[in-house]
Amino acid sequence: MHIARRSFIRKTATVLTGSLLVGNRIFAATPQPITGIQLYSVRDDMKKDPLATLKALADMGYQYVEHANYVNRKFYGYGAAEFRKILDEHGLKMLSGHTVMGKDHWDTAKKQFTDAWKYTIEDAATCGQQFVISPWLDAGLRKTYDDMLAYMEVFNKSGELCKKAGMRFGYHNHNFEFTETLNGKKVYDIILDNTDPLLVVQQLDMGNLYGTGADAYEIIQKHPGRFVSLHVKDEIKTANGAYESTILGTGVANTKAVTDLGKRSGGTLHFIIEQESYQGKTPIDCAKEDLRVMKQWGY
Repeated sequence: MHIARRSFIRKTATVLTGSLLVGNRIFAATPQPITGIQLYSVRDDMKKDPLATLKALADMGYQYVEHANYVNRKFYGYGAAEFRKILDEHGLKMLSGHTVMGKDHWDTAKKQFTDAWKYTIEDAATCGQQFVISPWLDAGLRKTYDDMLAYMEVFNKSGELCKKAGMRFGYHNHNFEFTETLNGKKVYDIILDNTDPLLVVQQLDMGNLYGTGADAYEIIQKHPGRFVSLHVKDEIKTANGAYESTILGTGVANTKAVTDLGKRSGGTLHFIIEQESYQGKTPIDCAKEDLRVMKQWGY
């Protein structure tokens, strides 16, 4: 029953290189890209004083932010309408945000979304988001290949629900998508092959996949037009052999090349800076330096 959809997906994937449908809005072939910051980059500051942190980001030149905190219908402790007002007062727009869509959001018996997910979409629309992005896929939803296929249908249905609200649903990767396989296929390939690109955007986190053997540049080359949003990161190798993020342009990842390819052929509209480790510097100072580098790169 998935053959027809997969065929449709393959045929329509390249459509996004020419135009992008967001809700009922059409973006031209060469839309103006935006550069923003994932607020997880300054998570401790946002927890301590969200108003001062947003002001600091706005003062250093940021115009767009992406949230990573939505709990009990509140963003960083504020209701959707109130948080939208706060953003407006600081000249900021929040065009995307991260909220994990999990088991409690889909009623398998009724084959419909629960109120919790409907509220998530409603509040995202109130805040002016274009994309509602789930940054995780619970292990219980990817035990088998058939489990994955079934939940990819839920992804597509979430895309339909978001479309009705003038937005699109999206998925953000970590690293397991490139190291785990089901039926001989990498989890990330299953996601790409079984989601409708007109309903489900992909936000490729180039830093999260670093060290898995996967290459962000090659992935974008293989799937042009699929990556409406990128998490722009650089990486350094730590003493224990792992990788952690660092200031853009100072690490070992080919960050600028991947970013440029996203702009050129990946269909990328949103370039979202994220830095999660700071090597002794303050998160705010890192955010400022990252924005400077992005501007130097022409973003």
